[in-house]
Amino acid sequence: MAGNQTNDKSYRGDDLIQAIIQTEAEIEKAERQKASAEKRMNQIRSSNTFKAAGRLKNFIAKNDRRLEFEKLEKELEDVRGKLQETYMELQLARLDDRTMNSVKIQRMVKEMKDEAAILGYINEAINQKKKHDENYRDALTYAARMFKDRPQEYRHSIYSKLLGAMKVEDIPEFMMREALLENPLQLKQAASFRACLNMRIRQSQLGFMPPEYMLDDKQRGYAFADKLKVRRPWVSESTYTVDALPFEPGTVVKPVDGAGARGVYLIHDTNDIIDIKQGRGIKTRDNLIQSMKNDLISGRVEKDDWMMEELILDDGSQARDVKFYCFYGKVGLILEIERYPELKYCWWTAENERIVTGKYDNSPFKGKGVDSKEVEMAEMISTQVPAPFIRIDFLRSDEGLILGEFTPKPGNYDEFDAETDQYLGDLFLEAEGRLMQDLASPVSFEAFKSLSW
Repeated sequence: MAGNQTNDKSYRGDDLIQAIIQTEAEIEKAERQKASAEKRMNQIRSSNTFKAAGRLKNFIAKNDRRLEFEKLEKELEDVRGKLQETYMELQLARLDDRTMNSVKIQRMVKEMKDEAAILGYINEAINQKKKHDENYRDALTYAARMFKDRPQEYRHSIYSKLLGAMKVEDIPEFMMREALLENPLQLKQAASFRACLNMRIRQSQLGFMPPEYMLDDKQRGYAFADKLKVRRPWVSESTYTVDALPFEPGTVVKPVDGAGARGVYLIHDTNDIIDIKQGRGIKTRDNLIQSMKNDLISGRVEKDDWMMEELILDDGSQARDVKFYCFYGKVGLILEIERYPELKYCWWTAENERIVTGKYDNSPFKGKGVDSKEVEMAEMISTQVPAPFIRIDFLRSDEGLILGEFTPKPGNYDEFDAETDQYLGDLFLEAEGRLMQDLASPVSFEAFKSLSW
């Protein structure tokens, strides 16, 4: 069956390609006819007979030329429209092509340089996807119903297979009820870290600000760290505009409200400055100021509001980032980052084993990892935050790990592979359950409650 479907898609694609080839040939033919007509008119205009014909023939000839050109232009426009429609149909058909991957799809969309064409493509692709999803959902649901009256082991075997192709909102109620039986259907495929964080953002839009978002503010995050007696860098009491910024070696300059290392500069010395995001050296204060202004102009940094903090070093070199994905008392993943001279990533489990997650797989390196005490420290801190998830970011220094910041919404959290996304989704749901139990008990979260919005 799968082979026939693939062949059908291949035939459809071949038919559309043939249609484009045919249409392009018609355009070339029309353009050749137009060029030939122009050449013929030029020959007539330069002939002695035409010159001797007088105004009447000249008027008639002009009229004939105008009508012929109008006819050719209309034919050419019609064929071009036909080509555009066929091209759009081919691009939409390619989305269903089993041989397509994300790189090919991105290249295909990028080729549509005209914004109007892209908007038209978006609208058609949305409609096609909605219908496509609806058809698959109906087909899979109907297939599942065929086994409703079969023995439980039969049902669960089929339902488990179907769950792998269903979004959580598409799972029918009769399948979900199987998860409530004494011998339940396992819903592992239904968990999604991406979906959990998406819903957290939606909650914030509905007027409920998730508690962990409070720690997104660096100053508030540092105040929280102080309450827990966790070592963190010293920071300037004031914030500065670009033009008022002090220039002090041994400091880090960063936006008060920034993310992803955008606008972060390490000032090792007066002529030794590192732009972290772009991985480049800067030699003078004037060049640093200009680079910061460019950050504002380009939108990499939104506000002209900057802070300074202590520069953390590891054996004289730039400190590595060590980021713990924490789920209310449990570390799920650890990301180690080397930022200079080249940006590299390394993923670890809480047991200090290297793993692949589908994210940053193209720039790995063998990092130093973590020890059990560092994992325990991160887990302890996360139990003081009344939220199912928070990423706690540290810098590895000569003194050990020093807290850098709290990150409730990690960048590109949608890029994990399916297995990792499901694993982290389960950790999120488990943490949510533990948190609900603790909120019903005397757990106080005193350090967190001392903060204010």
